Amino acid sequence: MKRFSLLFLSLALLIGALFSFAQQGPNREGAETVARPRKQDVPAEPEQEKIPSKFGKKDKEVPQGPTFRSDVITVNLEVAVLDNKGRPIPNLKREFFRILEDNTPQTANNFSVGGEAPMTVALVIEFSNLFQQYWSEAWYQTLTAAYGFLETLKPEDYVAVVAYDMRPEILADFSTDKRAAYEAMQRLRIAAFSESNLYDAIADTADRMKDIEGRKAIVLIASGMDTFSKLTFDKTRKSLQESAVPIYAIGLMQALREWYDARGYLGPIARLDFLQADNQMRTFAKETGGQSFFPRFYGEFPSIFQAISQALRHQYSLAYNPANQNRDGKYRKIKVELVNPATNQPLKITDEKGKPIKYSILTKAGYTAPREVE
Repeated sequence: MKRFSLLFLSLALLIGALFSFAQQGPNREGAETVARPRKQDVPAEPEQEKIPSKFGKKDKEVPQGPTFRSDVITVNLEVAVLDNKGRPIPNLKREFFRILEDNTPQTANNFSVGGEAPMTVALVIEFSNLFQQYWSEAWYQTLTAAYGFLETLKPEDYVAVVAYDMRPEILADFSTDKRAAYEAMQRLRIAAFSESNLYDAIADTADRMKDIEGRKAIVLIASGMDTFSKLTFDKTRKSLQESAVPIYAIGLMQALREWYDARGYLGPIARLDFLQADNQMRTFAKETGGQSFFPRFYGEFPSIFQAISQALRHQYSLAYNPANQNRDGKYRKIKVELVNPATNQPLKITDEKGKPIKYSILTKAGYTAPREVE
């Protein structure tokens, strides 16, 4: 019995030693015991600093020392004058332009004629299972339009690629490296979700671009449908008006819709939904000073891309201080006209043969006045 007790005690001491060895780790000669730290005692690795995106909003700088604010409101306008073939009309003088704000004539205090300046363009692409199923007609048309537009850009142009379904995703940040844009397009193979939240995507992109200087635009390739956005149509319009980024909209599936409609596959509700989608695209383009296109054939794409390029590269820059300097936060409508200063009548433009030319004027439809901060 005594021998059994000694054996049990020895076994207990051996188990205790093994347990202590497992907890502390092996002893090293000439050094302290290397203990295994508990999991909760391991210090967390510091988070790496995130690289800010050029596409994101600019951080607000904290002013140092005294600051000065001008109380004078200044409105800047980029105006494109195009003939009925989408070509720019050059050599227009300052006195030909008349600016109306809420139907009140304004005096332009700055005028310049821009050359072929570089563009900053965000290519916003609808890519949703709602229409862009793999190898479907809408999928093929979407990629044809997107790749076709990228091929028209010049080396000095900046471009970003944004795709949206349930939410917008920046596939490529602004860069003059077109390879980055083409690599981003490789991700547009199989759509993930069946939602198409147009309002959220276009408002978010315009808001990110509003502080970018120079000639900028959004090229929107979409059906115009919106299924589940947080923003409403009216709130989206207001957001786009405040951002003042021109939108050039290209509507998808025009020929396909006509084919289905002619064969009775489109019901009255679907037909109205598509008509509403087209009207939304037109509204966004018109109110921001852009254009809308609804091609039925693939052969129309080159002329569309050419029209967008001409409208953006050849613009007249005007600036004026509105007669209404009230900081009331209200939306004010803008209209730019071409007039003959001698007769105060609409300006008549003729071609080389003396035939009158029909022309259109592209600029933003208005702006929101700043609000006085109390």
